[in-house]
Amino acid sequence: MTTSATSGTGPADQAGPTENSLRRALKRARDGVALDVSEAAVLLQARGEHLDDLTASAARVRDAGLEAAGRPGVITYSKSVFVPLTRLCRDKCHYCTFVTVPGKLRRAGHGMFMSPDEVLDIARKGAALGCKEALITLGDKPEDRWPEAREWLDAHGYDDTIAYVRAISVRILEETGLLPHLNPGVMSWTDFQRLKPVAPSMGMMLETTATRLWSEPGGPHHGSPDKEPAVRLRVLEDAGRSSVPFTSGLLIGIGETYEERAESLFALRRVSRAYHGIQELIIQNFRAKPDTAMRGMPDAELDELVATVAVARHIMGPSACLQAPPNLVDAEYERLIGAGIDDWGGVSPLTIDHVNPERPWPQIDELAAKSRAVGFELRERLCVYPEFVQRGEPWLDPRLRPHVAALADPATGLALPDAPVEGRPWQEPDEAFTASGRTDLHTAIDTEGRTSDRRDDFDEVYGDWGALREAAVPGMVPERIDTDVRAALATAADDPTRLTDDEALALLHADGPALDALCKVADDVRKSMVGDEVTYIVTRNINFTNVCYTGCRFCAFAQRRTDADAYTLSLDQVADRAEQAWDVGAVEVCMQGGIHPDLPGTAYFDIARAVKARVPGMHVHAFSPMEVVNGATRTGMSIREWLSAAKEAGLDSIPGTAAEILDDEVRWILTKGKLPAATWIEVIETAHELGLRSSSTMMYGHVDQPRHWLGHLRTLAGIQQRTGGFTEFVTLPFIHTNAPVYLAGIARPGPTVRDNRAVTAMARLLLHPHIPNIQTSWVKLGTEGAAEMLRSGANDLGGTLMEETISRMAGSSYGSYKSVKDLIAVADAAGRPAKPRTTLYGPVPEERQRAARDSDGHLPQLLPVLD
Repeated sequence: MTTSATSGTGPADQAGPTENSLRRALKRARDGVALDVSEAAVLLQARGEHLDDLTASAARVRDAGLEAAGRPGVITYSKSVFVPLTRLCRDKCHYCTFVTVPGKLRRAGHGMFMSPDEVLDIARKGAALGCKEALITLGDKPEDRWPEAREWLDAHGYDDTIAYVRAISVRILEETGLLPHLNPGVMSWTDFQRLKPVAPSMGMMLETTATRLWSEPGGPHHGSPDKEPAVRLRVLEDAGRSSVPFTSGLLIGIGETYEERAESLFALRRVSRAYHGIQELIIQNFRAKPDTAMRGMPDAELDELVATVAVARHIMGPSACLQAPPNLVDAEYERLIGAGIDDWGGVSPLTIDHVNPERPWPQIDELAAKSRAVGFELRERLCVYPEFVQRGEPWLDPRLRPHVAALADPATGLALPDAPVEGRPWQEPDEAFTASGRTDLHTAIDTEGRTSDRRDDFDEVYGDWGALREAAVPGMVPERIDTDVRAALATAADDPTRLTDDEALALLHADGPALDALCKVADDVRKSMVGDEVTYIVTRNINFTNVCYTGCRFCAFAQRRTDADAYTLSLDQVADRAEQAWDVGAVEVCMQGGIHPDLPGTAYFDIARAVKARVPGMHVHAFSPMEVVNGATRTGMSIREWLSAAKEAGLDSIPGTAAEILDDEVRWILTKGKLPAATWIEVIETAHELGLRSSSTMMYGHVDQPRHWLGHLRTLAGIQQRTGGFTEFVTLPFIHTNAPVYLAGIARPGPTVRDNRAVTAMARLLLHPHIPNIQTSWVKLGTEGAAEMLRSGANDLGGTLMEETISRMAGSSYGSYKSVKDLIAVADAAGRPAKPRTTLYGPVPEERQRAARDSDGHLPQLLPVLD
């Protein structure tokens, strides 16, 4: 057995494993049995004949994977140029010579960043030599530490380093034809959205999950905020959520124990299995460098590297792509091939390795000969691996497809060695609003239904269902708590703003007579706040496309462009539907759609303009926070700039959908690629600051618990106190029938009647007095359910809708349209009068009321028509 790690120890300090433990672990590896962390830690210490045994079994795993991938006996590399965009960094890694300081750059005659001309000069020379990858490497967020970096960015018109990375990537694509592979360090989810349209792949080394090497003084990562393992793992997960082909790996020999090294490999495997987005793992051996704090640390020995490669192959499996940098191993290439690698990484005929400048790249001919000597053919790949080239959407942005296709062999996904490397336009897809597909789905969903209950890529597109099932277990059965409900009810009746979290949780769990009492208290608060009138709006939903690759696991609406139920409306069809709604008395259109990969970021402006041009008086309530972020990142605009432009184009308010549950613990089970909670909040608060009001929502009854509802409602109340921009809160019970997360056996079958009553009542109490309007959803609950919610604290019924596709695709059985008379009847069932309203809860002009009365119950001729 290996010894336990203590602070400051590394592999060299540990006692070796026993012979018996090593033999047992080797046998499990030979037999293909899954290893655990302790067995992997034992195998990392294999040497001599034991190491030969380990590498032999690892090589067999690798060979099986290459055979399955259709490239047996092939080892790959990427012909690249290395572009050190900036050597400034906010981190202080104790082994790094890449990073420098502004004074040294000035003395050497360099700018704080490479200029576009300098970058393009390297890229053009690389293209002339047949290189196809521009490896753009830089320090983490230098502007956060160095005023000189901030001044350079400001002087050149860039908000931050990521903006410059995006801009220079576009120029590389357009002016040289090289494909950017981006290594900007730690990135946020929003950063991935900004960079995905300009780079087919990105990367960041995990290095290690040993937190002590970051947290303890003297550790190699101490004083480096971006080297916290939890932060780096979040980056890997965000890359997977964003469908970005991503390179990561380990740096071995920096003081980690064998157990810690094994744990790091298992962490990488977990992310890889969850998102299927790690395209390669680099196993890099530490090399001490002069003039660094770790100059006296011994280099990681070759046997260490070989054993780590072999264990990584066993842990990651046959389909993983493993790389070891050839310039760090003194030409001992055959040992790395024998240990299970299948790639040599980027090799440049032009530039040095700026991270390891003392270690020159091998000549490509030499690398080919060394590989051939042990039975492998060296083949060139692109920066994005063959699997992802062939997967296509959503892994490759449509703006990049022509650039990748020009250099890739369509049969293998590898590089075409003799393909001309030349610049091509980087531009938005053409004809984004050509009507296509099942454009009658808004009506046919009620008469014919959907083609099938799930997409045929169900088992792959949403990530690893097994891992999700484990993560979701705590939410499958709502927990119950023992708290004094009577005292909580007394507080609620006296002053709901004084409810503590414990009291609120007790009430969220209330049942039986306690639940009845809770709903009575909430109804009393409703009456004192907004009176007895039940409000409603004559509105039309327009879902302009259902093509979406975000990967929300609760959504049955999203389709691939090739699916039978997929559709996209033209601008004229959107405008026609808005005009028809106006003719029957509507005061609002609510417009949302899937995140269609072909829609440019400006498409949303076109939609708003089309409606306003056709019906100037129509209130445009449109574009969820997810769509806002999508538009902003595709255009390169900030969220504030994009919302300002949308408002100028005719946007009047935004729906507060895409919130689901504002707790990332739940969000990352419900959705693969949707925006994090913090980004949703940023969009909403920015909209409110710009005078764009919004609704607020919560979808509940899936893998959540009452504590998540409480946190969500508290968050909304806090936003409202800061901005005052919410018009209402909308309860959205989860519709389970066709939801992928339910079909996979992970989610509950929607909320119970008890849950619906408790959520509605507690929304009234916890949002009081900040959000006065609580809306219930007839399309999800039906007439009787909606009437019950009106007796439980709700005061609004939402809209006539006219068409509703999202809930109906999920399996809601309550239709897509309610007439004004229908909505009044729901209010009557609750014993209350009804009143029409506008989006902002103002009075409806008499002309609009008259138009609605005259045509009530007679839907316009909706548009299933393809011209």
